[in-house]
Amino acid sequence: MTERATVDMWFDPLCPWAWITSRWLLEVEKVRPLDIRFNVMSLSVLNEGRDLPEQYQELMSKGWGPVRVCIAAAETAGPEVLRDLYTALGTRIHLQKYELDEKLLREALAEVGLDPELAAAAHTDARDEALRESHNAGMKPVGTDVGTPVIHAPGPNPDEKIAFFGPVVTPAPKGEAAGRLWDGVLLVAGTPGFYEIKRSRELGPIFD
Repeated sequence: MTERATVDMWFDPLCPWAWITSRWLLEVEKVRPLDIRFNVMSLSVLNEGRDLPEQYQELMSKGWGPVRVCIAAAETAGPEVLRDLYTALGTRIHLQKYELDEKLLREALAEVGLDPELAAAAHTDARDEALRESHNAGMKPVGTDVGTPVIHAPGPNPDEKIAFFGPVVTPAPKGEAAGRLWDGVLLVAGTPGFYEIKRSRELGPIFD
């Protein structure tokens, strides 16, 4: 049997593109020998001190809550809880269009078997050091001129890791199509000196 490899993804629950990429990775996991591990980054941390449009600045202010709760959940139940908690949060945010409020956080925590009172972590900076450590671990290898999704994956040589932003894709490919996209992404990301492929987006996020 082929040995399974661990692939890490860094997410902020707010980002619709990261959500779609995460659903794609879970499809890849079914058709390639991979185990997906989820980690927290923060668009609010990333955009600190930047001159942003008022509406986006307001979103960044609200964005502290969900990532703080994710860090609190990981400290309470172990980092493996992030897989299901991200699904619970993302389903409500992106599919059910919840507001970024206490109801969202408490329901998502309860769904994964955690105390809804952990939602109080949204309103304190007590775990912000741990949040920044997780954020920096994901972002340092790719730089700060990108957002989320960020993926760290096995490189072409043993004991080598590659890190990259993306892919940004919509809708999430399913089945073997998901696997083929993974193969291609890994090929280009593992090429020394390769940095970017890009084209203008003609579609918004499709969540099916």
